[in-house]
Amino acid sequence: MNIIDTHCDALLKLQLAKRSYENKEKLDYINAEELETNLERLKEGKVGVQFFAIFIHPDVPSDEKWQHALEQVDLFYTEVVGKANLKHIRNWREIDKLKEGEIGAVLTLEGADAFGNDLVKLRTLYRLGVLSIGMTWNNANLCADGAGEPRGGGLTMLGKEVVRLNNEHHVFTDVSHATVKGFWDILELSDYPIASHSNARAICNHRRNLYDDQIKAMFEKNGLIHVVFNPPFIKEGDGETTIDDLLKHIDHLCSLGGVKNIGFGSDFDGIATHVKDLEHAGKYQNLVKALLKRYSEEEVKGFAYRNFLNHRPGVAKK
Repeated sequence: MNIIDTHCDALLKLQLAKRSYENKEKLDYINAEELETNLERLKEGKVGVQFFAIFIHPDVPSDEKWQHALEQVDLFYTEVVGKANLKHIRNWREIDKLKEGEIGAVLTLEGADAFGNDLVKLRTLYRLGVLSIGMTWNNANLCADGAGEPRGGGLTMLGKEVVRLNNEHHVFTDVSHATVKGFWDILELSDYPIASHSNARAICNHRRNLYDDQIKAMFEKNGLIHVVFNPPFIKEGDGETTIDDLLKHIDHLCSLGGVKNIGFGSDFDGIATHVKDLEHAGKYQNLVKALLKRYSEEEVKGFAYRNFLNHRPGVAKK
């Protein structure tokens, strides 16, 4: 069963390897063992569309963030779309044009730090093919506070303008990493809200997960919630995290009316620990098999790819 995965951090790994003074040879996207979403693993796991996030660590000085973003975009074009021959999805309808065996690649932005308050840079990212924008990572920036910011503020005036521009360009606004207030600000303004990699806070009380009222509001607005495979977001406490633990989040989302709004956003290449038997993209079918034991094939196809296709900009009802 084909998969659409709405979040990975392979571009950051590729960039760090290229910039490393100790490792002179850059990672080979096709088969590098270090990459959980390399081409071979995407094929093995039957991933049909993989989203690739541009992520700039907050430690990067402000005057270098744009350069770091462009480096990751360049790696997307040269290594992912170029060398590995993934098909760059530049508008949502191009997913429908993928041929058998082809893998689509979607460029996203995790955190507005990359463009600061420069909307020319933002428009440049749209032109380069960015189709989903998360306003923050965990820290604050000029658009909003992130989930790790104690102040807990929402969108700034600039942030609200960015959401309006996302609507205009048929780009998702991603609520993952947003504060609670930021979430509600985005949901009020966004025509195309998505939680690209978030779980249910009722199951695991982590700041990166969503409360039930947030989840219900997302579903009421035809928003998508894609569950994340990062163990600290799946269950509390120590010990091994299993696929069954992850399924508790899917069960809960379904109980809140989300059977047609759920998807997967693995966070592969951005997490330090892993779910047992779901350590990289090549293991995706283990999750599919587990889901088929408790949901119908049509429902699982929805989780895997169909829900996303039905709710992408240009298809979803506002």
